[in-house]
Amino acid sequence: MSNTTTTQVQAVGTPTHRLEDPAFQAFTLLRIGFTALPLLFGIDKFLDWLVDWQIYLAPEINDLMPGNAHQALLLIGVVEIVAGVVVAVRPKFGGYLVAAWLAGIIVNLLLQADFYDVALRDFGLLVGALTLARLATAFDRPIPR
Repeated sequence: MSNTTTTQVQAVGTPTHRLEDPAFQAFTLLRIGFTALPLLFGIDKFLDWLVDWQIYLAPEINDLMPGNAHQALLLIGVVEIVAGVVVAVRPKFGGYLVAAWLAGIIVNLLLQADFYDVALRDFGLLVGALTLARLATAFDRPIPR
């Protein structure tokens, strides 16, 4: 009796095969992270539990925004929440949206000429968001049956 008759063969693209794929695991980790973090940071713009977010808002950006700095940060919080939801639902588009948002944050931080370390960290996050968007082209589609 041949071993091939008793061995179960996993078809490529089946859920079990995908869970074992390191690239799919990376995509999943990035998708979870870029969903959860913008949601949490967006919500915190309303609560200020993590930090007083106003210290990070460059005066030049604040002047462009309607209202005062607190109101601007509430608007920014809404945008971050939306970005997190978009990543959850459409990670290919959401990855690019978050990358663009992070680019704006980096510009804001560089305008202050003070938070270079945070700007560098956000650049790393921007690269991660672009990686998510690229991986989504391979993994964000229905599993073939």
